[in-house]
Amino acid sequence: MTDTSRRERSPRLAVIGAGPAGLAAALAAARHGLRVTLIDAAPEAGGQFYRQPAAGLGARRPQALHHRRRSWERLRAGLDRQITAGLVTHLRDHHVWCVTGAQRSGFTVHALLGPEQEQPVEVRADAVLLATGGYEKVLPFPGWTLPGVVTAGGAQAMLKGGLVLPGRTAVVAGTGPLLLPVATGLAAAGARVAALVESADPRAVVRRSPALAAQPHKLAEGARYAARLLRHGVRTLVHHAVVEAHGDQRLEAVTVAALDATGRVGPGTRRRIGCDTLAVGHGMLPHTDLAEALGCRLDGAAVHVDDEQRTDVPGVWAAGEATGIGGAELALAEGHIAGRSAAVRLSGREPDPRGWAGAARIRAGLRRFAAAMDDAYAPPAHWAEQVTDDTVVCRCEEVTGGTVRRAVTELGAGDVRTVKLLTRAGMGWCQGRMCGPAVAGLAGCPETAARRPFARPVPLGVLARAGTTEDEQ
Repeated sequence: MTDTSRRERSPRLAVIGAGPAGLAAALAAARHGLRVTLIDAAPEAGGQFYRQPAAGLGARRPQALHHRRRSWERLRAGLDRQITAGLVTHLRDHHVWCVTGAQRSGFTVHALLGPEQEQPVEVRADAVLLATGGYEKVLPFPGWTLPGVVTAGGAQAMLKGGLVLPGRTAVVAGTGPLLLPVATGLAAAGARVAALVESADPRAVVRRSPALAAQPHKLAEGARYAARLLRHGVRTLVHHAVVEAHGDQRLEAVTVAALDATGRVGPGTRRRIGCDTLAVGHGMLPHTDLAEALGCRLDGAAVHVDDEQRTDVPGVWAAGEATGIGGAELALAEGHIAGRSAAVRLSGREPDPRGWAGAARIRAGLRRFAAAMDDAYAPPAHWAEQVTDDTVVCRCEEVTGGTVRRAVTELGAGDVRTVKLLTRAGMGWCQGRMCGPAVAGLAGCPETAARRPFARPVPLGVLARAGTTEDEQ
């Protein structure tokens, strides 16, 4: 049997997402005999973490945008080799909106091709591996809808992907490890970072020092960021929060305040900082839309997986931020395990955990580290008190904080779904992905997963033609 015919008889795996987890999974699966279709919405592989500037921009030092450039170069070289060998097909600019099917009959990945997202594409596979990543959690405050206010990840994407500064004078605020690379990246690129405003209490970090100390390279990485902030003269305000953004037509300044031990704004601590850009974020949330539509179980906000990164739906694996926010290094380990497990399981062999024992040890340590960081960098407990009744909470439907509160106090809403029905909060373009945590927090309701049939908006014409397009392999 020739190599070509052997490849044609190999099981097919669809990997959705070409960030660290998806790349590691695709390479591991291909090396162990699977035909892999790597499907991603971006024009180039890498995801948000390894986001690359467009070739036409002529970046002279693209390596300066990444602190783990060598890892990316190894992944990129491995992907090129597998594509050349015919084991991996990389579908760029493919926006996946749904996955249908089951392990016995095979899966169909439904995607929209190109920047206009109008051309439907269907990819057949024997199994699916979800590496859909995460998205930022942003909590509202007065003035957060002003032009000049962007998410922390959005500011980083502009810098990495477009070589563009979002403004000349920036404040980076919120909570979480992402703030450090955003602040240092903006400063290194020429912006004046007036302040890094971190709401976490340093004592919360100290209390979790045993789990953090178990990953000394992570602590060293944080120390390097701190040294860069000092070198660029960035003022750091810990246990502070931005409570209001000011401006007429666009952002002109922000008000920051110190937080007390309970997470409330301390009296007499407000100060105003001039800036034309505010990059703000409050951590990350897993992208679980495709997993939920397939019926995968969730653990809280993340996709539930076993030791092999298998979901509870046969034929579906998941890795990376979709299974819990933990960073690129954890995503690489999970992707490697998932890819190898899929290759072994689809070939009909019984898996030998020793094959990924090293990656499993890395995964265990980094999961403990991620859990400690998640606890230490939780948003302030009383953030909702700063949201005024006229603050827009749901930007798509222009629902204010007062409308959400009245749905609870006057109309008796006791859960997020009822608030949504009474106010339209979460019924817009983003379908509650951005405003969901804020609406739940203001209403005093627990966040609940909303199972959506589609992971992104789909033209009606595409739905009408679904199932009639030719396979793309």
